[in-house]
Amino acid sequence: MTNVSIAEAKAHLSDLVDRVAQGDSVCITRRGKPVATLTAAKSPRKRIDPAALRELTRTMRKQKLSAGAFVRKMRDEDRY
Repeated sequence: MTNVSIAEAKAHLSDLVDRVAQGDSVCITRRGKPVATLTAAKSPRKRIDPAALRELTRTMRKQKLSAGAFVRKMRDEDRY
């Protein structure tokens, strides 16, 4: 996280917004004390395409063991 004074934030706001959009966080300070934080807005999640999901699961190999048997095997064989 980068610390920036209010005066510097005013002078370079568009540059700071570009940095935040790329994933950086910026802490704005007044007299050396943090007063605000700039972070990127959360982007909306992509919708799941049910047809594509069905096609993906249709093409997956079937597992030899059931889920319960697989977990028991992992628990018994791979002790911590």
